[in-house]
Amino acid sequence: MTEPFLSIVVPVYNEEANLKKLYARLTKTLSLTKQPYEIIFSNDGSCDKTPALLKELFDQDPQHVRVVNLVRNYGQHMAIMAGFEHVKGTYAVTLDADMQTPPEELPKIIEKIQEGYDYVGTYRLKRRDNWFRTYVSWIVNRVRAYVTHVEMKDHGCMLRAYHKNIVTKILSSHDKTTLVPVLAYTHAQKYTEVGMHHASRENDKSKYTLYKLARMNFDLFTGFSLVPIQLFTFAGLIICFCSSLLVSYLLIRRFLLGAEAEGLFTLFAVLFFLISFVITGIGIVGEYVGRTYQLLQSRPPYLIRDVLGGKEPHKASKKLSAFKG
Repeated sequence: MTEPFLSIVVPVYNEEANLKKLYARLTKTLSLTKQPYEIIFSNDGSCDKTPALLKELFDQDPQHVRVVNLVRNYGQHMAIMAGFEHVKGTYAVTLDADMQTPPEELPKIIEKIQEGYDYVGTYRLKRRDNWFRTYVSWIVNRVRAYVTHVEMKDHGCMLRAYHKNIVTKILSSHDKTTLVPVLAYTHAQKYTEVGMHHASRENDKSKYTLYKLARMNFDLFTGFSLVPIQLFTFAGLIICFCSSLLVSYLLIRRFLLGAEAEGLFTLFAVLFFLISFVITGIGIVGEYVGRTYQLLQSRPPYLIRDVLGGKEPHKASKKLSAFKG
């Protein structure tokens, strides 16, 4: 088999309704590029008919299709990392299986990375999600850029192209942070973004719940910046100063007016606020300590059950491959 020029990594989780259509559209688009390619489906512990359909696609086209089956559901970005272990192309391209970013947009990003960029990101020109998700994402993107100094217009659009050198660096780092686009940004020397058409979701709902989105963004903030804990420290100093003024004021009133009961509930309100502030701070500190604890444990971030059409894993991930199931 000719060494593939393009390695398309598709994380898959319960996508039985989309798989065949995705494969048909993707292979049609890739054939138009006139470049050799492989498609790596990373099955993230699907519990519907997805594994059987992936086996069917592999049997149908073993020259181009490979399947990485994870032991359980580890999340989209871990599934991408597992797929990265097995890429052999000059460029790796990630693509969501829900086809909200159409496979037909691939030539744009391939053309761009051939211009010499080692990492090409994308942003959605006109989002087809509901208004709440769109505007919350807009706000989060701007806060994220300020906190982490990662200048990306849209870190949620998964259609991205990575030079093999970037893939090697990501796998070699064994970083506990699972946000692949942001990890790639930290390693890239020449980065650009391309606007992409965004389609409406066809057959299912997003796998990202509100909690998962909040968790992902919190991981992003604490995994790539010390700003959250620095802001908390700064706010603590301000509150400490204001509290000292309040105590001084209450002491003066005590000596001038004597004992008072009217301000009792105000004191309780201030006390509850300070307690909640301290608890929040403990949580932020705990997040950083927890990351250090996970790093020291050196546990494998995911386990691979088997690989259909598997070859030797990516040379940069041999240490990680030793943890496979």
